[in-house]
Amino acid sequence: MVNSIVEKIVNGDVRVVAKLIRDIDDGAPGTREILKALYRHTGNAYIIGITGAPGVGKSTLVDQMIQGLRMDGKTVGVLAVDPTSPLSGGAILGDRVRMQRHSLDEGVFIRSLATRGQFGGLTQSTRSVIDVLDAMGKDYIIVETVGVGQDEIDIAKSAHTTVIVVVPGMGDNIQAIKAGIFEVGDIFVINKSDRPDALNTMNDLKAMIDITRRRFKKEGWEPSILMAEAAINKGIVELLNEIEMHRKNRKTLSRETIIRHKKAIARNELTDMIKIRLVEEVLNHITNSLEFKKHLDCIVDGTKDPYSACDELLSAKLNLE
Repeated sequence: MVNSIVEKIVNGDVRVVAKLIRDIDDGAPGTREILKALYRHTGNAYIIGITGAPGVGKSTLVDQMIQGLRMDGKTVGVLAVDPTSPLSGGAILGDRVRMQRHSLDEGVFIRSLATRGQFGGLTQSTRSVIDVLDAMGKDYIIVETVGVGQDEIDIAKSAHTTVIVVVPGMGDNIQAIKAGIFEVGDIFVINKSDRPDALNTMNDLKAMIDITRRRFKKEGWEPSILMAEAAINKGIVELLNEIEMHRKNRKTLSRETIIRHKKAIARNELTDMIKIRLVEEVLNHITNSLEFKKHLDCIVDGTKDPYSACDELLSAKLNLE
């Protein structure tokens, strides 16, 4: 059964891929075995992360990037990571609406996924779906994440090239960069560059790059700044060319640097996977125990506070002092 599913995915069966992604997002049993078997077929796709504050035009930019890549004969997978609905637990923005013109293109696969409370906009399920699209044979996988902020830089841990999108006239642009987003950007795109203050925004970004120039020299790449107007397809060719330049630059890095990068990505993914599995296993074990029910009754009766109950439950199950 597993081998049959894997074979269909590797051969590009869209229906099987869509079902597996839905099962991954829902946490359906049996998906782990399929992902284990699929993993040996991954490692060929080039992953591009697109992030930026809401309203900067990320989805329009991605839409135009898809067109450019398809004109070049490349196949594309797109994951639009949306905020989670508090009712259904699913994605609520539905960025796929802006990319509908590609829906009938067999070389394009677009899917929205929910953040499920992850501030970084990248959950373990998103990473698993990236693997699925990689195994499916997509040349490029574009991951559009929800917004930016101090903790919302997860995409850089999985992407080969990270694109930060900003617009002129938004006071939080440079503040977001100071908060740490600047550290993960390989390419900065000033979208809606026909607006006033576009040049001021570019100068601000250049100043930030100059401040940390030494760090970029170690990686052999200095972040570039591009002007774009995604709505009219202006600057998209330049962006795709810059991504290709960054891709080629990665190939010139020393073997030691490449291994270090791969190890950092693998370490981050494995650590997160262990963390999630530990929380699920321990939480289920505790909440399904008789002791948990007793402590719950005590809290309701007012004979015990939740803090003490928490400490006692964890101490009993994890041998904490």
